[in-house]
Amino acid sequence: MSKMHLVMGGRVTNPQTLEFQDLNAVDLVGVFPDYASAEKAWRAAAQRTVDDAEMRYVIVHLHRLLEPELPAA
Repeated sequence: MSKMHLVMGGRVTNPQTLEFQDLNAVDLVGVFPDYASAEKAWRAAAQRTVDDAEMRYVIVHLHRLLEPELPAA
């Protein structure tokens, strides 16, 4: 399995957490085949909202969710 990564973001209830205010308004940037391309997309999305402390973008390691028994290396 390829190491898929999801980039997503949205408005959070507290900038210190990942609790999104409205799951229907989450911005799904995309799914990427490697961390490098996911990070590039994450940086672009985060940069667009850099002045808004309540907006947060993250990279989700989908491969770790789908196959948790695989080593993290």
